Amino acid sequence: MKTQAVILLILITVLTACSAQTTEQTEESVPPSAFDIQPLLIGEYVPELTLTDKDDREHSLKELVSQQPAVIVFYRGGWCPFCSSYMGEVAAMEDDIYDLGYQILAISPDQPQYLRESVEEVDINYTLLSDSSMEAARAFGLAFRVDDETVEELKNNGMDIVKNSGHEHRQLPVPAAYITDTSGEILFQYINPDYRERISGDILISALREYRE
Repeated sequence: MKTQAVILLILITVLTACSAQTTEQTEESVPPSAFDIQPLLIGEYVPELTLTDKDDREHSLKELVSQQPAVIVFYRGGWCPFCSSYMGEVAAMEDDIYDLGYQILAISPDQPQYLRESVEEVDINYTLLSDSSMEAARAFGLAFRVDDETVEELKNNGMDIVKNSGHEHRQLPVPAAYITDTSGEILFQYINPDYRERISGDILISALREYRE
């Protein structure tokens, strides 16, 4: 009961920064701010879409999820130091997550070649998937537009989001973590428009125990 209360409190705190109503994002409807997204909510389902792994192989996300309950992590890219740090934290939890019966699917706008670099730099064994077109981020309602000034500022600091994605959409996902069952239903979510904040390992593991099939 205590664990559920803590999780509920975190969800309420984080999701008040986002719209409570979910509508599918289109290229034209992507909001200009991370605080204006309308993410998929608990009880909704993983959309049908295709993503590419680090070896350029295509995968249906729904098919991957149907094979095993999943932790789905959206992150901005390997170029982001906050993301790289968190991906390392997830790597440190791999064995605990696997022991609970879950797979880990981490999705970013990085092209496959940059996913390969991330695996080498952070020593990641779980699955990284490229959403370079931002189709998945839009389908989950997590995408937002990055203004030109920020794009140039990032580029000047060695973080070129256009180069890494290979697209001119100038969009990023709000960092998020989902837990899904094999039907694709979303059982738990953590979404925070502040990219510096991520779900703690203790809370994630507690949530995984709560929703274990």
